[in-house]
Amino acid sequence: MSFPKSFRRTLSATAVAGGTAALMLAGVTAASAHVGVTPDKTGANSYALLTFGIPHGCDDSGTTKVTITLPEELNDAQPTVNPNWTVEKVVEQLPEPKKLADGATITKRTSQIVYTAKTPLDAELRDALVLSVKLPDAAGKTLHFPTLQNCEQGQTDWSEIPKDGQDPHSLEAPAPSLTVTAAAEDSHGAATPAAAAHASSVSDAGTDDGSQARSWAGLVTGLGGLALGGVALLRSRNGKAASETGK
Repeated sequence: MSFPKSFRRTLSATAVAGGTAALMLAGVTAASAHVGVTPDKTGANSYALLTFGIPHGCDDSGTTKVTITLPEELNDAQPTVNPNWTVEKVVEQLPEPKKLADGATITKRTSQIVYTAKTPLDAELRDALVLSVKLPDAAGKTLHFPTLQNCEQGQTDWSEIPKDGQDPHSLEAPAPSLTVTAAAEDSHGAATPAAAAHASSVSDAGTDDGSQARSWAGLVTGLGGLALGGVALLRSRNGKAASETGK
């Protein structure tokens, strides 16, 4: 059976779109493979919720513990209760007293938050761990959160920090990070539109806020449209041929 050239072109376009979709989805999967952090705010001096996504185990081994190291710019973090984990703070003694912006002086700080799984998190499942922190008055500063993921067998140390000019996506195990933006205008730490936009684009990759589902839906809709267009063109050609035969 021979198809019209125009229909063959439509099928070719559909195949190309399918190949592009496969590459895009592969990129989405790769991006979500890292343990990453997604802030709800990034404005300097704001109180932010940081969601650390745990997308998989160590190869096929379930996750048993996650240790999040706080950057030196943060003095404390309040962990959100997760029924699947126990949690504890690790406090360190500062080498010398530290004076805060409000005039108070501290001699200790929270250096790590340790989540221990009550039951190992299956390597095929994901979970989210949330910390509440006050971001520093340091617009433009990138904060890194080295995270050690222990599993039933093995571990992954998400602690690589890119050098100046280096693409973070080129690292095998990048540390979760966020960049502090300009301070919000209100007194409650609400993010400015620019900060909110930046927060939604922070990567790291590791959490799923629904954008992946929208990507799937968009790709499926596009491919469906191309397929319907090809079918309609074929019917049109067949109808024309039948009409000419009947004359």
